Amino acid sequence: MRHNANQREHERTMVMPTRRERVVPRLIEDEMRESFLDYSMSVIVQRALPDVRDGLKPVHRRILYAMQEAGLVAGRPYKKSATVVGDVLGKYHPHGDSAVYDALVRMVQDFSLRNPLIDGQGNFGSIDGDSAAAYRYTEARLTELAGELLADIEKDTVDFTANFDGQREEPTVLPARFPNLLVNGSSGIAVGMATNIPPHNLREVGAALRHLLDDPDCTVDDLMRHVPGPDFPTGAYVLGRDGIREAYESGRGRMVMRAAIHKEALRGGREQLVVTALPYGVSKTKVIEQVAGLVKSNRAADISDLRDESDRDGIRVVIELKRGARVQPLLATLYKQTHLQATFGAIMLALVDGTPRELGLKSMLELFRDHRLEVIRRRARHELAEARREEHILEGLVVAVSNIEEVIEIIRSSKDQESAARALIERFDLSDEQAKAILAMRLGRLTDLETDRLKKDLRALRGTIRGLEALLRSETEQRRLLLDELDAIVEAHGDDRRTTIIDEISDFEVEDIEAEEQVVISLSHASYIKRVPMALYRRRVARGKALAGMDRYDDDFLEHVFVASTTETLVFFTDRGQAHALDVSDVPEAGPSSRGRALAQVLTMEKGARVAALVPVTEFGEDRSLLFLTTSGTVKRTTLDQFANIRAGGIAAIRLQADDRLLDVQLVDPGADVVLVTSCGRAIRFAEHDVVATGRVTQGVRGIQLRGDDAVVGMVVVRRDATLCTVTEKGYAKRTELADYPTQKRGGIGTITLDVTPKTGRLVAAKELLEGDELMVIAVSGKAMRLTAGGVPVQGRATQGRRVVTLEADDAVVEIARVARERGDGGNGSDSGNGGGTDVDGDPDRDEPAGTAGASRGDPARPQLDLLGG
Repeated sequence: MRHNANQREHERTMVMPTRRERVVPRLIEDEMRESFLDYSMSVIVQRALPDVRDGLKPVHRRILYAMQEAGLVAGRPYKKSATVVGDVLGKYHPHGDSAVYDALVRMVQDFSLRNPLIDGQGNFGSIDGDSAAAYRYTEARLTELAGELLADIEKDTVDFTANFDGQREEPTVLPARFPNLLVNGSSGIAVGMATNIPPHNLREVGAALRHLLDDPDCTVDDLMRHVPGPDFPTGAYVLGRDGIREAYESGRGRMVMRAAIHKEALRGGREQLVVTALPYGVSKTKVIEQVAGLVKSNRAADISDLRDESDRDGIRVVIELKRGARVQPLLATLYKQTHLQATFGAIMLALVDGTPRELGLKSMLELFRDHRLEVIRRRARHELAEARREEHILEGLVVAVSNIEEVIEIIRSSKDQESAARALIERFDLSDEQAKAILAMRLGRLTDLETDRLKKDLRALRGTIRGLEALLRSETEQRRLLLDELDAIVEAHGDDRRTTIIDEISDFEVEDIEAEEQVVISLSHASYIKRVPMALYRRRVARGKALAGMDRYDDDFLEHVFVASTTETLVFFTDRGQAHALDVSDVPEAGPSSRGRALAQVLTMEKGARVAALVPVTEFGEDRSLLFLTTSGTVKRTTLDQFANIRAGGIAAIRLQADDRLLDVQLVDPGADVVLVTSCGRAIRFAEHDVVATGRVTQGVRGIQLRGDDAVVGMVVVRRDATLCTVTEKGYAKRTELADYPTQKRGGIGTITLDVTPKTGRLVAAKELLEGDELMVIAVSGKAMRLTAGGVPVQGRATQGRRVVTLEADDAVVEIARVARERGDGGNGSDSGNGGGTDVDGDPDRDEPAGTAGASRGDPARPQLDLLGG
């Protein structure tokens, strides 16, 4: 016995190694290398990098899956975020609770994700940099879009793996019906690598994927016609396209983001800058602190006040400027020294089959396409198996109801269910599943109606099986189904682009994003121009003053008065055929009683030239045209798009003969008629399409044939029922209905419009006149007389009119200008005063703004004004 004990002890000591024998010699660099690589891959795969297929990191995937398991889907009641965090920690993600809650919070924030995946209730932080409330205070549920990531997950569409303790299974990837990685982007820092993928617009990504499926050999340039660049949830601007293209081609690129800033005018000629959108990932509070720091350090001395006026409607950070502040240098300082301009370094790194890879735009779309097609195939195989299983059961039930009496007899005569099942199998050649289904069938299904329904269901099921089999055989059908499902998501959840992409950084200035504001523009006869803010203007109207004050200048009066937007452009045409442009926002602001600033100080015009016409333009499109008229009767039509880029010194608008000059320019719409009037009393009416559209530097064609020393004095574009007012040099005038002028072919001698005699003198001007309008009549002596429309008689074409102005023997009328009715202190349109003012709430029956040549005739849809007497 003792010998056996010793033997066992010896064997035990021989089997068990000593402590020294358990130590394996190993080079420390080898151990460190392998251990660090294991740790690195764990961080890369399990924490930091998203999967290219569903665009999610493991923590985000686990949160969404756990919430679906808990029934926290769209349309269901919210539950505390603490419940979600607990479920995720206990079932799938054995890490800290802050890691889970921080990931959940980010999926709620609409300023972090382009299309949020979780619908939150409570404080989930703000763009100011505020942190979210604790998870015991907030509630959450999935959004409808998150449901599209999880759709069909129960149909064996993706692989599952055991969770950390082996008690449950979790998906390795989600089915993902849309390219979430591109739509919502991702960011993360792993060991030795990082990812920073910008978000994109769902509609654009969907269009790019469709293009890729239609043309698998397409290039990045082809895809960029659909996806021009990132679409950040905060909007703002991306400057330049080179960085975007580089990122889409190589997976890395640098994009310059800039805040959306516009100018607003204040009283007294001061201005303020308003920030309405910030670069992606920038805190509003941080920006305000940075701007305040620049002011304190005297590096932004032009700033007089800084305040945050943001509310639930959006961001509004106001930077008030001192009088005379230089905007562009200040903006350059702000962009350089604050986060109003920031850089997004795109690193499009994601996991592909568990391996990190840098991907371009096309690669990302291709990998998503392949994943989605595999999901569709797996789903179809699952549904086919289920359908065949159900078909098998239904076939057994149909056999049973077709032989119901025999089936009942077999069941009644059997000792138990097992023997009944065996008997049914032997009698009708059924399977175990069919026999069990027959035994489980309710008696209510034995009626004739239920029998017919079973057969109908079987036929429908066989049709479904044939459809699934055809789907599995055809990759074309699989691609079509992919696009149909994606189109439904885009239709339900897609929206417009928020981020504007500027082609060139050098082309971007604050004026490009000027705030849209309604202002009143006035240009006097002596070429003094100004703008008045509509708010101030309306207050003056209420007091009956408006633009009163011009009566202080005996030699001047308001010739052009109209409402414009600060986003519009004023196009000036000189009598020498040059075109000049001035943004409405650049028109000097002045008080209502001020004369304004000389046009020569704000516009570079050729010496000695005078403005023949003024046209405000909203869009320089090719669907509208400008009609030019010269004193020699030449007309020319040119589309507006020819004047989209007018240089600082102006451009040629029409080629003139040496003895000719430009008389008028007006906007014409397709189908309009035009009336030309000459000094010898002739007029011709023709359709605008009789004048073929030509380029800028062309001479035009004959509009009316002139005889002797005759010359054209006016042009009217016919847009409504109105009268044509003609005035002679000796003060005779009349109004004639435009309907009395027959339509002819251009180039003829026309018809008579006024019987010109030595008593009347030659015609000097022709204007369209409406009831309530007034005329300003200017004589050689400089005298200006104001007439109401009612004081000018309505007569036929072949008449002389009536003397309406009394002149000295050596005086003569040289020009007329149309203004609007006087509405001052209950005025009825008398000749009192030359003052002017406006009222945007004027006569509702008029569809044209008051004012005079050029602007007022240019666009009948422009808001109207009525000039008030001082």
